[in-house]
This record gives sequence, structure tokens and C-alpha cells, in this order.
Amino acid sequence: MNSSNNIILNRVFTRNTFTDLLTEQFNGTYCQVIKRYIDDIKTKNNRTLISEIYGIMTHSYRNEYVYKNTLLNKLLISKHSLKRTTALTEIPISKSKADFILINGIAVVYEIKTELDSFDRLESQLNDYYKAFDHVCVVTCEENFKKIEELLKDSPVGIYILTKRKRLSPRKEPIRDNSNLDSNVMFKILRKREFENIIKTHYGELPAVSQVNHYNHCYQLFKNIDIEIVYQDMLEELKKRATIEIEEFKHVPYELKFLAYFSKYKKSDYERLNIFLNKKFGG
Repeated sequence: MNSSNNIILNRVFTRNTFTDLLTEQFNGTYCQVIKRYIDDIKTKNNRTLISEIYGIMTHSYRNEYVYKNTLLNKLLISKHSLKRTTALTEIPISKSKADFILINGIAVVYEIKTELDSFDRLESQLNDYYKAFDHVCVVTCEENFKKIEELLKDSPVGIYILTKRKRLSPRKEPIRDNSNLDSNVMFKILRKREFENIIKTHYGELPAVSQVNHYNHCYQLFKNIDIEIVYQDMLEELKKRATIEIEEFKHVPYELKFLAYFSKYKKSDYERLNIFLNKKFGG
């Protein structure tokens, strides 16, 4: 599969594409991909077409979406519980962005390195993640295993492999390392309501200062809390970010789980998705 095809495949499983499709608007990316890669399109509904496109990607072009969707399906849905576990994505941490974070009793950051990625920034990314979380894993392909094993041999970073059979194979479990937790980096991850909840829990009230000074005063209070304690407080606040309609989400096809989870669909959106999936291709 040549590189000119890769770009358009990256744009299929996106919120923008599915916003168009669910509101019955024309989407050029979806139509172009279906016509380019799928045979007998007039006889198939969108559910089948999406499954076939995803199958092509998992076989020939495993991009970041394939990795993220696999993590969500294999870890959050199959291994943990939607009610007790929260997944986050694209969370800014210092100068990096975490691809995928899973928060249950502990929190694990998963840094994805696909077959298409280089390891140039890996060291700085991992260093950033340890400023805010105490478990970190790299997820990559079988071809990268020896290289990544050598790079991480003396580190607490875990290694998971996405196999050709679409399984997640743990080759090295992450070891807890809280020695680099940084209250400033942790504070910046939190939204206003979240850090205010932590301040009120420990001090009983928010600082009586002007809005201009509110953020800095809250941070001063935040950093004075024992970092082990405030780390757990941060995880509790981040866990609250998951707001999905669990019963409706259960019926979303495997291929669209990641997209649906992070699109914050309401019941009406799930209804529109189901209508779209059962329709024949109209492009």
C-alpha cells in the first residue's frame, strides 16, 4: 500500500468524518475510500463497509487509530469495566501528549509507536509522562520489539506488542516509578473544576482572592499537599471525565469503539449511528 493512500485512510475514523455521516451530509473522504478499496459496494450496508475498511487497515496499514482502538477494546472493554475504569486520549503532559491513558486502581500511560513511527522523541516523551503518572508502557509492533527491548532494558517502562493476530501481547509489565512526579505538571493536566475539588477537599474552601490570582493561589495550595496523596486525588478527578451511555455503547461495532467512546455521544447520536450503519452505501 503506497504512501498516497495512507493519508486518506488516516481521515476515515475521525470525529469530523462521522459527524458528517451521522447528520446525513456528504463526506468525500468516506466515499473516496469506499470506492477505492471495496468491491460490490452497492450490495453492502455501511456497517459491512466500515468493517472491511478496518480489516484492510489492520492487515496493511496499522495506523494510530488501529492501535488506540485495540487498546480500548482489549483493555478497557475486555479486561476492565466501563463503570469503574476511565480511558483518556491526547492528554498534554509537559511538552508531550499521551496517546492513551487507562485509569482504574492505578493509571497507566500507553505511548504508541506504530510501524510508521520513529523512536526519535521516545525518551523525552517517557520522561514527561513520569512527571504526572507512575506507570508507563510502550505499545508497538513485533518488528520493533528487539529495538525497544534494548532501549528500555534498564527502565521501569512496560512493553506491549500488537501482534499480527490483532492481540496485545505483554512482553514486559510496567513497574511503578513515582520518583519524578511533579506537582506543577500534574496541576496543569487538571481542569479548573477538578483542581478546585481537590483544594476544597484538603482546605475546606477555595482561596478568597481575585480571579486574576485564583489559578496561582490554587496551585500554591495544591503543591503543598503530599504528592502521593494529591496524585491519588488527581486520578479520582480524571476518572470522572468518562461520560458514556454504557448500554448504547455496548452495541457499537468493534471498529468504532474508540471513536464512539471519545466523541461523547448522547443517546440520539447512537440512534443516528445505528441508522447510518444499517443503510446501504449512498455515495
